[in-house]
Amino acid sequence: MSERWLAFSDEVQAAREAGKPLVALESTIISHGMPYPQNLETARAVERIIRERGAVPATIAIVDGKIKIGLSASELEALATRSDVLKVSRRDIPYALTQRKMGATTVSATMIAARLAGIAVFVTGGIGGVHRDVNETLDISADLTELAQTNVAVVCAGAKAILDIGRTLEYLETHGVPVVGYQTDEFPAFYTRRSGFRVDYRLDTPQEVAALLKTKWELGLDGGVVVANPIPEEDALDEAAVHQAIETALAEAKAQNIRGKAVTPFLLRRVKELTGGASLKANIALVQHNARVGAEIAAAYAELCRNAL
Repeated sequence: MSERWLAFSDEVQAAREAGKPLVALESTIISHGMPYPQNLETARAVERIIRERGAVPATIAIVDGKIKIGLSASELEALATRSDVLKVSRRDIPYALTQRKMGATTVSATMIAARLAGIAVFVTGGIGGVHRDVNETLDISADLTELAQTNVAVVCAGAKAILDIGRTLEYLETHGVPVVGYQTDEFPAFYTRRSGFRVDYRLDTPQEVAALLKTKWELGLDGGVVVANPIPEEDALDEAAVHQAIETALAEAKAQNIRGKAVTPFLLRRVKELTGGASLKANIALVQHNARVGAEIAAAYAELCRNAL
């Protein structure tokens, strides 16, 4: 019954029929995560990178009452330029579909859509998590609850640096979500390679990650896997400068009583301004790096599944 709500692009449908590896991509990063024109340029670049590595990109959004798996050039541009695009998390999906809103999917909504479409690997920038003022706001991203129940691997540069990373990792541990460091022992902090927290396991090849995914789900251990892939060393920002910018942005958000969905876009925008645009350049670099690694993992997973037949 769920497939009646899905619409596949010609490219994605052909890949499904041919058994080619697919990589899911979110659309909130386009509509709410970056300014124009960098958002559109990055979306196109990420799709190109995935194709160059032998996989097929499946950017996901809600369009005309359907969950679109794979977007046209005009749909990507609409997401990048329109001001009325709804930010869609798990709870918003039925509303966006039935009211025929254009919706940009967050990590949690993209995971749900990817699972419905049979896509095992999803590439994003950074996952949401436990916010630093959680004792006052109880603000915990739906990304974490989705990771606890939905069978999709999320390739990311760790959690967004504006979050409480220690509590985010504790939440994931409590809910049995493996946190894999890709060629790293330390959990990355989005703009920087280090957070001061260790990952659960280090794996160094796409084949090792693919084997873990297949084994986990064959055992009936439902839930996602975080594949933490650090930003390349040459693109990482100075840790002290990032910390100062985040603290300033958090104080401003609190003073302006910014809450809920509006918090993350506000903080990312202010950090960009406070770092003179350096954080945006880092964001673009890490997303592209995640696309390279995600495509390689998707290809390894597809090959492993073929060989098991």
